[in-house]
Amino acid sequence: MITSLLGVLFDGLAYGMLLFLISVGLSVTLGLMNFINLAHGAFAMLGGYACVVLLNRFGVPFLATLPLVAIMSAVVGVVLERTLYRRLYAASALDQVLFSIGVVFMSIATADYFFGAQQQPMLLPEFLRGQINLPGLDIGIYRLFLIAIGLGIAALLQWMVVHTRFGAQLRASVDNPRAARGVGIDVDRVFSLTFALGSALAGLGGALGVEMLGLDPGFPIKYIVYFLIVVAVGGSGSIKGSLVAAIILGVTDVAGKYYVPEVGSFVIYAVMVATLIFRPQGLFGRGAAK
Repeated sequence: MITSLLGVLFDGLAYGMLLFLISVGLSVTLGLMNFINLAHGAFAMLGGYACVVLLNRFGVPFLATLPLVAIMSAVVGVVLERTLYRRLYAASALDQVLFSIGVVFMSIATADYFFGAQQQPMLLPEFLRGQINLPGLDIGIYRLFLIAIGLGIAALLQWMVVHTRFGAQLRASVDNPRAARGVGIDVDRVFSLTFALGSALAGLGGALGVEMLGLDPGFPIKYIVYFLIVVAVGGSGSIKGSLVAAIILGVTDVAGKYYVPEVGSFVIYAVMVATLIFRPQGLFGRGAAK
C-alpha cells in the first residue's frame, strides 16, 4: 500500500508539473493582462504538433525541439496579439470569450486538415525512457525530467515578475496603463512581450505533454478546463499559486483515478469547488488570505 501511495504521489507530481507548465501561460495572460484567452490550449497544441514534426519528420533531437517550439509559439502569439487580440483588450469579457473560442475551433479545423484526427506518435530519446528503480518505488525518468523542468521554470518566472524591471513594468501597465505611459513605459510592447511569454510557455508545455496527454486536434477543448481550474484554484496572476494548485490537482486527479476510478474526474472538480468556497480569489490570488 505504501509503495502504491508513493507511486501515485510521484505520478501526480509529474502530472501536476505538466499542468503547471501549460497553464502558467494562461495565468500570465489572464491574471496579469486581464485578458480571457480561452484559446490558450491552441498554443499548447501548436507546440505539440511542432515538436512532433521536428522530431519525426526532420530528425531534430528532442531537447533541441523544445526551444524551437517555444520560439515558434511566441512568434505566433505576437502576430495574433498585434493583429487580433490587441483590439479586444478593452472589450467586454463576453467578447473576449467568444473571440477566443472562435480561435479554438479554427485551430482544431486547421490541425485536422493537416494532420488528421488520429493521435500523433512521438518517441522519446533513449536517455528519457525507462525507470530508476528504488526500494519500493519505480521512478519514471521522463516524469522526473518534467518535475525538474517545472520547478526551474516556476522559480525563473517568479523571479522575473517580482525582481526584474520588466516585471515592474508589467505590473504597472496592468494596474494603470495611462500612468505607465506617462512615466515612459511602452505599454503595447510590454503586453506583446507578455503575450509572447504566455504563448511560449503554452507551446513548451504542449510539446512536453505529448507523451503523457496525447495529441490530436481536440486537444484545446479536451484540456482547457484543467488549465482554467489550475488558474482559478491557484489565483489568477499568481505564479506560485499556479504551481501549488497544479501539484494539488495533479496528485488529486491521479489518486482519484487510481483509487476510485468509477468516479472519473469528479475528485478534481470537488477539490476545485471546495477550494473556491473558502477562497473565492484562489489560494494566492489578490484578496486571498495570506
